[in-house]
Amino acid sequence: MATFEIIMPKLGESIIEATITKWLKSPGDMIAEDDALVEIATDKVDSEIPSPVEGKLLKRLFEEGDVVPVGTPIAIISLDGSDEVPAEGAIVEQAVVEAVPFVTESVAAETTEEATEGRYYSPLVKSIAKEEGISLKELDSIAGSGKEGRVTKEDVLVFLKNRGNVLPAVQVVAPVQSSAPAKQLTKVDAPKVTSDAGDTIVEMDRMRRLIADHMVMSKHVSPHVTSFIDVDVTNIVNWRNKVKDTFLKKEGEKITFTPIFFEAAAQSLKAFPQVNASVDGYNIILRKNINIGMATALPNGNLIVPVIKNVDEKSLLGITKNVNDLANRARANKLQPDEIQGGTFTITNFGSFDSLTGTPIINQPQVAILAVGAIRKQPAVIETEYGDVIAIRHIMILALAYDHRVVDGALGGMYLKKMKELLEGFDSNRAI
Repeated sequence: MATFEIIMPKLGESIIEATITKWLKSPGDMIAEDDALVEIATDKVDSEIPSPVEGKLLKRLFEEGDVVPVGTPIAIISLDGSDEVPAEGAIVEQAVVEAVPFVTESVAAETTEEATEGRYYSPLVKSIAKEEGISLKELDSIAGSGKEGRVTKEDVLVFLKNRGNVLPAVQVVAPVQSSAPAKQLTKVDAPKVTSDAGDTIVEMDRMRRLIADHMVMSKHVSPHVTSFIDVDVTNIVNWRNKVKDTFLKKEGEKITFTPIFFEAAAQSLKAFPQVNASVDGYNIILRKNINIGMATALPNGNLIVPVIKNVDEKSLLGITKNVNDLANRARANKLQPDEIQGGTFTITNFGSFDSLTGTPIINQPQVAILAVGAIRKQPAVIETEYGDVIAIRHIMILALAYDHRVVDGALGGMYLKKMKELLEGFDSNRAI
């Protein structure tokens, strides 16, 4: 009897395990090559594992809710349709497959607390616990409904729902030199909402829940400030109009304004490295690499942020190809887990929906996010050697939201001014 073992695939450099969230096939089901077998989840990505072979599913080695280490067999497939399960210790061919992400959002962080001896918590549970301020003592008190009493995401959500009207106070630490007692802040509950006759109630899917939790967490963690600047991008618009047809014919793909914004953003981050940073307590981590995330809207209305690594080291052509590739695969749900991790700065394009500007929320643990507004023709005053004149120009608004713990208004303003200088000074005769 010829059989295959399906192995839990590697889902990223820092991911060592995944939770089985849903089996899509049952023992005895016939499976075609590339049929999805199971849905798995980590605190960073949800994926489907496809079958690399055709056959019959003989046995599922784990149940839904189980946490499985990377490299562990999770299912056995019979290639000849036999119903005989191989004996323990028998030689079985293994198939390591590539997981296919279907909803992804890089939103979670690892907890700094360790689980008590004898009790295991999955990365997802630890992530929720950290974001919601659940102490290790509270976590240990939750009755787990998973296998062998493990605490599941649902257990934590139930705990939070019944936790009480006031969440544990957030301590505001006084300066080291001061002996004044620390102040306490409490989180105000959201108002109770009731539905009326005719209303439609739509439950958030898992990805939307993660996004919602991440956004709320970010606003709690970082004091947000947003600065704005308008930019004359007429040179860039004229340049793109001049090269877009030739570029499409030569490279087989379109050139948009986005790669130019990424290039200018990376150059500005090199000039002001404190904007390319993260905060760890009272330590500021200045990132060596400039990895810019590209907020991308998905067809289902959710959001994903693929990351272009080392943008400052790439040519405009290289950035263009990266932008197009990641955007296309993001919308087709074909990104790999590593491609949504490691961002140090994020750009979101409000202009793609014709919005003039906005106040974006920082993608933690970064300290800033840049919003690009719609490009509009506007009358503008132009200084010439013969005096000021009014002309029709292409104007765009940039909005930089930043963490006021480490980025002050002066620094945020200087960053935007550098962006303005680079974009307005764009060479309209530039080759690509």
